[in-house]
Amino acid sequence: MDKKFWKKRNVFITGSTGLLGFWIAKYLSDYKANIIALIHNDIPQPFIKTFSRITVVKGEVTDYKKILSLLNKHNIEIVFPLAAQTISPVANTNPIHTFETNIKGAWITLEACRNSKTVKRIIFPSTDKVYGEEERLPYTENSRLTAKRPYTVSKSCADLIAQAYHASYNLPICITRFGNFFGGGDLRFDRLVPSVIYSALYNKPLVVRSDGKYMRDFIYVEDAARACIELTEVMDSLKILGNAFNFSYEKPFEVLELVELILKKMESPVKPRVLGLTLNEVRDQYLSSKKSRTLLGWKPSFTVEQGIERTIKWYRDYFKHIRQDNDSI
Repeated sequence: MDKKFWKKRNVFITGSTGLLGFWIAKYLSDYKANIIALIHNDIPQPFIKTFSRITVVKGEVTDYKKILSLLNKHNIEIVFPLAAQTISPVANTNPIHTFETNIKGAWITLEACRNSKTVKRIIFPSTDKVYGEEERLPYTENSRLTAKRPYTVSKSCADLIAQAYHASYNLPICITRFGNFFGGGDLRFDRLVPSVIYSALYNKPLVVRSDGKYMRDFIYVEDAARACIELTEVMDSLKILGNAFNFSYEKPFEVLELVELILKKMESPVKPRVLGLTLNEVRDQYLSSKKSRTLLGWKPSFTVEQGIERTIKWYRDYFKHIRQDNDSI
């Protein structure tokens, strides 16, 4: 990554309290970018408030006037529209909110970018979930977007909207598609990796709702953040505007395999209870990153195993500080 590229650049991030947004904001803060972070009105900012050169603004991702005003007021050059409802079970039980946030939020932000005089680069985040159920795996960027459930459909729609804004208005967009993020900073303990680590740390019961054999693509969040940042730096010089890129270790794991890897590294006696429920999800999902490796020269900085080790350390440190804070009260 080119630290000089980011120095004093004006950057707008939505969803910076999410896992990917947190790490992008952290890197760019370290690189001395000027960051404007739009935060949902009801969400606290336990981590990003400690970053330097970041201005936190409360607001909604569906508020067109506010977003356009922020882009113009702060002469924003680079936009990361990361805000989304990302918890699949929540999204599927509350589709209206999901569609509002993930679909309307996408076109509101992109329309504001279209009417801004300063925005030059947009990294639009997508997911492997947009591909839906495909017989041919791994997914490539040419695989069809065939999602069928509220969360995945909302992400497919947002992905297509981003493509439409580039094709119709020449908006300077690149799309990133990732598998399942994991890493420090994720305090959603209903997600797989945080739940396993929490169970191992405190010897709590650990439940795997599925049969554990669902095959998934997992990527350490720092590699994902670095991919977004590196893509931003080269998207003009490589003439790749409008392109989508998969980023993957190309080493998918069964869910139970990843659970056992974490427990082994933590030397935990906890045994997962596998419920074997049918979750109405696509069984196997994983990506080819041949395009990003070939065209961008992208290489991950970590392996899954190294990412898991760093993630475990982050949670150990986090809970240590929590205990110390409680002891001091």
